[in-house]
Amino acid sequence: MHLFVYFLYFSLFSLIMSEVSVFIVVLCTRLCTGHAQDAVLTIQPSWSIFFTGEFVTFKCNMNKGKDSKLEYKINKNGREFIQYNTLKNYRLEIRSTGDSGEYQCSSRTKSSHKPKHSNTVSLTVLAHKPRATVKAGTTIIPVGGSVTLTCSVQSSDGWKYEWFRRTQRTSEGKIRDQQNRDIRVSEGGIYSCRGTRGNPVYYTDRSDDVTIEKTFSNKVVVKQQPNWPQIFRGETITLTCEVQEGGETTEWWYEWRGPRTPTQWTHNNDVTFRVSESSSGDYMCKSRCRDDSYSSTEWSEAFTLSASTDQPKSQITSDMRNIPVGGNVTLTCSVNSSSSSGWKYYWYRDENSSEPLIIQDGVFYPNGQISVSQEGLYRCRGGRGNPVYYTEDSQSVRIDKKAVPEPERSSFLTWLIVGLLCGILLILLLLLLLLYVFKRSKDSFFVRTQNTNQNEIERQNSSPLQDDACFYESIKDCDDTQNAESGDFTYSLIELKNFTMKDDSQFYTQVYYNKAKSKRDKSPAATDEDVYSEIKPQTALGNEYLQ
Repeated sequence: MHLFVYFLYFSLFSLIMSEVSVFIVVLCTRLCTGHAQDAVLTIQPSWSIFFTGEFVTFKCNMNKGKDSKLEYKINKNGREFIQYNTLKNYRLEIRSTGDSGEYQCSSRTKSSHKPKHSNTVSLTVLAHKPRATVKAGTTIIPVGGSVTLTCSVQSSDGWKYEWFRRTQRTSEGKIRDQQNRDIRVSEGGIYSCRGTRGNPVYYTDRSDDVTIEKTFSNKVVVKQQPNWPQIFRGETITLTCEVQEGGETTEWWYEWRGPRTPTQWTHNNDVTFRVSESSSGDYMCKSRCRDDSYSSTEWSEAFTLSASTDQPKSQITSDMRNIPVGGNVTLTCSVNSSSSSGWKYYWYRDENSSEPLIIQDGVFYPNGQISVSQEGLYRCRGGRGNPVYYTEDSQSVRIDKKAVPEPERSSFLTWLIVGLLCGILLILLLLLLLLYVFKRSKDSFFVRTQNTNQNEIERQNSSPLQDDACFYESIKDCDDTQNAESGDFTYSLIELKNFTMKDDSQFYTQVYYNKAKSKRDKSPAATDEDVYSEIKPQTALGNEYLQ
């Protein structure tokens, strides 16, 4: 009994499964051969996403029958959206996101009320207007090259693009014949784009601007003034952006990039600043035409500035510590050789002096040397730049005057005395020479006088005397008691008196000679006796003294 029941259940189950299988096969066949739906619903344009403000067209096509005898309606989300009418195309202006949904069309003949339904179409609406985006592979156009710009609208399709460009001197304009997503540009300027699609045309919002700069071939170099190999904290320097020859020749503006915030464009090609710890780093600059902000040179090579934090100290040396008599001492001031460029040196005497020495205090040399002749405590320091940056003061050096040795002083006095004596002797010799010359001239004068008198007497003796006067001659001895010992004789005084002489007979005069005997003269001739002299008569001219 039970077996029979089981058999009946099994037979019934097999029959049911057989019918289901046939139904599935028939359904699959109809679907695969396109006979699953009697109507087909499509939209134009066939975008996946729409935006408020755009238009969409629904098209309902029947697979069987003549369209002229059909009526159409559109359902949205299972509810009637458009009632039956003879139009198979319906244009919808999307006004809000509420238009999003599942759409389906149905059709029927006017004589039959049995509708045929189409497939469903999904419509997605976004509320906000899209914004285009522009991207550049690089914003710098190389010399003789170009760059590629790309415009896009996110999460949608079907767009064409409009491109725009402006410069500092020109207003914004549309680039003609450019509707592609990608374009290549070779001119500097500010570029933007927007997307367009549909009919009527629907526009996206404008993209952000992208600045494209054209590169000139001019090379730019950063130079430092003063060009010292080492810079110390607190010094003031100037960096200059120099545009070298080549490429464009124009008036330039300059931009700097360094450790601090980049500078804005300026017409000054240099920057001056006081060096600090934060000043160390790389500095670059570039330049552009004054009338074109979007055409510039490339960035210069980096100029590296290294600022030393330690203040340098000067060093002083001297060739000797004692000033020789009448001489001087040479002092030398220097700064570390690695940073010695550009230093000027200042000298000070005495520890508390703050005023540097001047030209009256010594002889200055350009190599950091000074020659001094005054004793004192000397120090120095270096300075350079404007305003002046000073090093630390050097150590102090004492310079003393060398004492004069006594022997040298005595020798000096000796030579002074010898010189004076020689001068006096020379003066005496000159005086003696003058006396000798005077005496010779006097003797010559007396000889000439005697000869003249002798000639005059002989002339007058040739004729008798005119008067009767007698001629007397008296010679008196003047004893020289002082010269008695020496036996020298003094001169005798002869007095001539006129006398009358009638003939040329000779006459004598008696001379009394009384002379003290010399102790050394013992000869008989020294006795007292009369000595007679022969005197020829001559005319007496007056009283004369004969030697």
